[in-house]
Amino acid sequence: MQQTAPKISIVVSTYNSEAWLEKVLWGFQYQTFKDFEVVIADDGSGPATRKLLEEMQKKVFYPIIHIWQEDDGFQKSRILNKAVVACNAPYIIMTDGDCIPREDFVEVHYINKEPGYFISGGYYMLPMNISKAITREDIEKQNCFNIHWLKNMGIPKTFKNNKLTARGFISKFFNTITPTNASWNGHNSSGWKKDILNVNGFDERMQYGGQDRELGERLFNFGIRSKQLRYSAVCVHLDHKRGYKTPESIEKNKAIRKETRSQKRVWTHYGISK
Repeated sequence: MQQTAPKISIVVSTYNSEAWLEKVLWGFQYQTFKDFEVVIADDGSGPATRKLLEEMQKKVFYPIIHIWQEDDGFQKSRILNKAVVACNAPYIIMTDGDCIPREDFVEVHYINKEPGYFISGGYYMLPMNISKAITREDIEKQNCFNIHWLKNMGIPKTFKNNKLTARGFISKFFNTITPTNASWNGHNSSGWKKDILNVNGFDERMQYGGQDRELGERLFNFGIRSKQLRYSAVCVHLDHKRGYKTPESIEKNKAIRKETRSQKRVWTHYGISK
């Protein structure tokens, strides 16, 4: 019997990071909105990730689709394109395997989606000691989004804490006044699958540094606008090293983005369709 397609596909990128990925998958287990699938965009992880996904599939209510490619250095753009093609829903949320979603994360993206728009969400960065300390129970009880719990764990008092405490009118107000552009952020953005396909997905020449923003810039050039939901669509970002960040990849990507903006490009010849 053919099951109906889910309303939302969630693309989660990962690479050899099972401990963090497991926490993220538990985050999706406790969502208020439940009509979704999770598509893992796996940029060449070893067998431990496959084993984790097989085990988690028995424990969570939602389907997990594992899209994997050979390890060929940092090729996130390439695996994200494969994951987009594999999505069964008309609407796609993209996040990373080190971002635990708050329980209303999928719901906020779902109720704010609108034809002609993509959504730009935010994240709250956690230090390593708290990233490690978070348990499944902390995710189930939403402790890791509770500012009092985090302060007990040693989080300093900063304006950024509003990302976790702001609700309702206050979060809408902060969304409006935030000085940050509503760009496409790899850790927390969503858009229509057809719009992503219309600009041919991610530019696969781009390695670490801004490849998500460049997709957003082509969507803008295509006439798609963006909504800022940094204080409503919330995830906590677990700490990790960034060994794949090189000056060369940053410079190369800057040049591609500059070209995209100056030539008002909507299509990349290095995307989904070659």
